[in-house]
Amino acid sequence: MRKLHTVKVGNCTLDGKHIYIQSMLNVPAADIEGSVKQALALEKAGCEIIRAAIPDENAVKLIPAIKEAVNIPLVADIHFNYKLALESTAAGVDKIRINPGNIGSFENVKLVAKTCTERNIPIRIGVNSGSLEKDILEKYGSPTAEALAESALRHAALLERCDFGDIVISIKSSDVPTMIKAYRIIAEKTNYPLHLGVTEAGTKRMGIIKSAVGIGSLLADGIGETIRVSLTADPCEEIYAAKDILSAVGKGNGVKFVSCPTCGRTKIDLISLAEKVEAALKDIRKDITVAVMGCAVNGPGEAREADIGIAGGDGCAVLFKKGEIIRKVPENEIFSALLDEIEKL
Repeated sequence: MRKLHTVKVGNCTLDGKHIYIQSMLNVPAADIEGSVKQALALEKAGCEIIRAAIPDENAVKLIPAIKEAVNIPLVADIHFNYKLALESTAAGVDKIRINPGNIGSFENVKLVAKTCTERNIPIRIGVNSGSLEKDILEKYGSPTAEALAESALRHAALLERCDFGDIVISIKSSDVPTMIKAYRIIAEKTNYPLHLGVTEAGTKRMGIIKSAVGIGSLLADGIGETIRVSLTADPCEEIYAAKDILSAVGKGNGVKFVSCPTCGRTKIDLISLAEKVEAALKDIRKDITVAVMGCAVNGPGEAREADIGIAGGDGCAVLFKKGEIIRKVPENEIFSALLDEIEKL
C-alpha cells in the first residue's frame, strides 16, 4: 500500500480509500448549453470528476455554467497558455490539468502555482507519449516507460520549486505494457496520487479491452486513485466501463453481475436473458451480486455467493438467494421475476 500525499479535488479526497471515476466532455467548448447537458448526463451515469478542455478565453465561461449545474468537481484542461489557468481558477474550477513545462517561463509556472495555492486548487500533471520533451526523447530514443516517468518527475519538480505539493500525476500511453510499466515506476518514486488511463485507447470494443488490462492491472497492484477509460464514444460509455473495471478488481460499488457462458445443457435463451438483465442493472446502485446461470450444474451451487440469481431448466428456471432455491418460474416470467426480487433487496 502506497503512503499517499492526500489531495482534495472539490468534495473528493484522493487518499486511496476510494477510486474516483473521471470522464471528459467532448462537446465543442463554445457550446455551453451542450456541455452542461453532457455534464449532467455524466453525473447521472456515475461520473465523479469531470474534465473540460479550455482552449481559449471564451471557453472559461463553461466553468461557472457547469459548476452551477452539477455537484461533482470540474477540472480545466489547459495547454500552453498559463493565463487560461489563471482565469480558470478565478472562475471557480476545482483542479487544473497542465504540463508545467509547456506553459512558458518558470515565472509563469510560479504564478499558476501561487494562484492555485491561494485557492486550494490542485494541479494534475498530464504526461503522455505524444508530449515528451525533445531531450528526453533523444535520451531514450522513443516514448518508453522510463521516459514518461522522467518527464512527469521533471514537471513535478518545477511545481515543488514553487513550494507547491497538491499534485496529481498521470503518465498515459496508448501502448498498454508501456502504460503499466510507467505507472509502476512512478508509484515507486513518488507519493502523489495517480490518475490512471490508457490514452487514445480506441473505439468502444478495443478501448474497453485495453483500459481493462492497463487500468485493471494497476488497480490490482494497489496503484491508482482516479481512473478514466478513454473511448472514441459517448463519454457516458466511459463511466459504465470504468464501473465494470472497478467491479472486476473488487474495488467498485454497485451491482456485480455474473453469468455462465452456456453449453449444450442450456435449455432456455440464456444469452438474450443475460443481456436484458445486465442492461436493466446498469443504473442500480445496490451493492449486490446477481447471477444468471444456464442450468443446475452452474446454478445455485457455483453461484451460491450471489445475493439473487436464476438457474435455467427446461423452459423454466429456479430463483435462488445465497444458494437457496426460492421458487420455480416459467421462461417467459424469468426476467420480471428476477427484477422483482432485486427490488426487494
